[in-house]
Amino acid sequence: MTARHSTGDALPPRRGQGELEAQILAVLGTAPGPVTAGWVQERLPGTLAYTTVITILTRLHAKGAVARARAGRSFEWVQVADEAGLAALRMRKVLDGEADREAVLTSFVTSLSPGDEQLLRGLLAQTDEEGDG
Repeated sequence: MTARHSTGDALPPRRGQGELEAQILAVLGTAPGPVTAGWVQERLPGTLAYTTVITILTRLHAKGAVARARAGRSFEWVQVADEAGLAALRMRKVLDGEADREAVLTSFVTSLSPGDEQLLRGLLAQTDEEGDG
């Protein structure tokens, strides 16, 4: 069932939290430096409430994906992690929340596709080489 305005027009589909986070990270990735929530809001597609932008920025800050600094009575925001970095932060949070890290990592690695496992092995080998150099 599609939600409708009182005028009978269909409402635009709701975006998921992850989609909003990705859009805000993409906008912050184009910023020339620390920017205000209003700057971010102006560059987002569609019409998103200022309070929603603040809420998503605050969630991203709690996740370590953005940093903020006081600028008068509000904040200026800067991207710390892109989408891939945000996914890595989520994975790390899950791992940190488990007592048996070896079991979690073993389960994760054994569930990878052969291509992803090969990619992971290559990345680990590259990290080892950089550490030896």
